[in-house]
Amino acid sequence: MAEKAAVKTALIVGASRGLGLGLAKELLGRGWKVTATVRAAKGGTGLEEFHGRVSMETVDINNAAMVDGFVERMKPMVFDVVFINAGVGGPRNKTVETIAPEDVTFLFMTNAISPVRLAYKLLPMLRPGTGILAFMSSILGSVAGNERGGMPIYGASKAALNHLTRSLVAGLKEPAVTVLSLHPGWVRTDMGGDDADIDVETSVAGLVNVLEAKAGSGGHEFLNYRGETIPW
Repeated sequence: MAEKAAVKTALIVGASRGLGLGLAKELLGRGWKVTATVRAAKGGTGLEEFHGRVSMETVDINNAAMVDGFVERMKPMVFDVVFINAGVGGPRNKTVETIAPEDVTFLFMTNAISPVRLAYKLLPMLRPGTGILAFMSSILGSVAGNERGGMPIYGASKAALNHLTRSLVAGLKEPAVTVLSLHPGWVRTDMGGDDADIDVETSVAGLVNVLEAKAGSGGHEFLNYRGETIPW
């Protein structure tokens, strides 16, 4: 009799709503075990039906004490995927001339500094050889693709995330894990708005397909939810 395949495990950081919650549900629907984090304890997410295969953690990635406690609790775990989804859109319709300094600080801390700082701490929990470290990036973070200048401050924060992620990868010792910077598409969420191209279900199904296809591939890629390469 063939040996039963081991259940895959994922950590989704930032799963209270939208794409993070959608990712958790998609992985659970495919039989994965999921640890999902939220910034504040809440119920009614729809994850309750997966009792036994999902665990919830509360952590604000900008709160150093909360992060330290969270990482300590995660130390015994081994994950096939660590997906850092936490992020914010920032003030709408702001430019470098009009955005307040405190808003810039919060945006860059939440979208770039804190995700990568947390990733360094979580790397030891990734499964050797086939583990994937994924970040929710955006096509707006592509410097080469910036021909229209839309959402410049948000795009700059995602470009910073991409740059810091490449620096993280450059410092990894072999054998390195697979690292993915992923663009989910323009998705109908609170951040994406009602006029966006695709729904959450379409985006997260594509993202999970990419995760499953890239296990063990190594290196660092910037891809969209269809697995297509985005220029840096």
